[in-house]
Amino acid sequence: MRIIALILVALILPTSIIAQKITARAKNILIIYSDDHSYHALGAAGNKEISTPNLDKLAKSGLMFTQAHVMGGHQGAVCIPSRVMLLTGRYVNRLPGDGSTIPDSIVSLPEVLKKQGYNTYHTGKWHSDKASHSRMFSTGGDIFFGGMHFPKFGGQEHPTVSLYDSTGVYNDSRKRVSDIYSTTLYADNAVRFLNSSTAKAKPFFCYVAFTSPHDPRTPPGNFATMYDPKKITLPSNFLIKHPFDNGDLNVRDEQLLPVPRDPEAIKKDIALYYGMVSEMDAQVGRILEALEKSGLKENTLIVFAGDNGLAVGQHGLLGKQNLYEHSIRVPMIMSGPGIPVNKKTEGFTYLSDITPTIIDYLAVKRPSSVEGRSLLPVIQDPSKKVRSSIYNVYGHWSRSIKSDDGFKMIVYNVDGITTTQLFNLKKDPLEIKDISKEPAYSEKILQMRNLLKQQMTAAFDDLNIDLPDWGRKKNQKSRGS
Repeated sequence: MRIIALILVALILPTSIIAQKITARAKNILIIYSDDHSYHALGAAGNKEISTPNLDKLAKSGLMFTQAHVMGGHQGAVCIPSRVMLLTGRYVNRLPGDGSTIPDSIVSLPEVLKKQGYNTYHTGKWHSDKASHSRMFSTGGDIFFGGMHFPKFGGQEHPTVSLYDSTGVYNDSRKRVSDIYSTTLYADNAVRFLNSSTAKAKPFFCYVAFTSPHDPRTPPGNFATMYDPKKITLPSNFLIKHPFDNGDLNVRDEQLLPVPRDPEAIKKDIALYYGMVSEMDAQVGRILEALEKSGLKENTLIVFAGDNGLAVGQHGLLGKQNLYEHSIRVPMIMSGPGIPVNKKTEGFTYLSDITPTIIDYLAVKRPSSVEGRSLLPVIQDPSKKVRSSIYNVYGHWSRSIKSDDGFKMIVYNVDGITTTQLFNLKKDPLEIKDISKEPAYSEKILQMRNLLKQQMTAAFDDLNIDLPDWGRKKNQKSRGS
């Protein structure tokens, strides 16, 4: 028993030491979250067509996670579970209603910090229940309860929002229609908070949740014409239509443009998408400038992440309701005291790893409901990894597994038809060539299938993919497993 105890101490001690060193230099937490922001829509990710100077600067000042992922979801609004995963460290299959409600038994990061005396602040999107929001945040600005700013409710230009209500009731008297663009509105709120005496009175957790670059594609002002569609490069994995029924081809996102996809229409959509990303980047710059001018930057850990990716024409798709890289990979950056400067890591990461990382960073007690893995070992040494594979879920009819040897497999069962795709991401990062039917990879498919089942078990996914008809039935609505 003594030997076992010593081993446990040896395993725990390095993380504790790291946390203590960082805690001595940083207390405040600023999380900035974008909406439908694919990992490739970032200059720092190697995209030479998009302008994101502020996020690029943030990446250079810290650690960029090039293999960050959302775990997925069981219905079209993948952003619901992804946002709850970030704030709770919980896995998607353990979120009631995909995160539409967050019960008291799931203890969030803001709740942990509130108990530590933190002022917890939120402005922007909230896609879960109001009761959990009230538990988490002690103050806030304009709050948007919903999934997207539909045009009939003011769109991105004049979003309908609710003023923060300390009672948690949020009746109609708290609602208002903003006279400014959504990202400007939420950035204004964040800037006011960072400039306030409240932000300086005690440690803070500030959560800024943008609704951009989610559609409708209506970037404001000069950002609407910032990118010329004629100069946009069509993605190499562009298709006029998806080659088979993936289970959700009729979801709202996929109806934004007709099928077959017109290349010129896709280029126009990409141009507007980039315009929204660049405009959001400008607002991020305003927030970071306010943080610096307030004198709080040196004592603040900054986290930027996207809630999910987006196809925008890749594989004949437009939305995020699929398991290709463009939809499950997201931008993720950490910057601040104790974080390596101008470094990148290829270690596999989930959004759910952010909560345990921040908890360990601050050296506070981790709730038992947290299931993600701390990234402190990666912060200490960006060449290290805490995961060797990534499991993803969408709906009741598709699952995927990605291993650190570069292979990725997606399996589907739609209307009783089973489809398997296998990609070598090292040779084919855009998932253009499906090698599943090549005899040379028959053994690899078996290996990946076994790995998938192992990771499904680890992620509390009870779907049995060995059944011949395990997936979605004809005319069956989207549902979880």
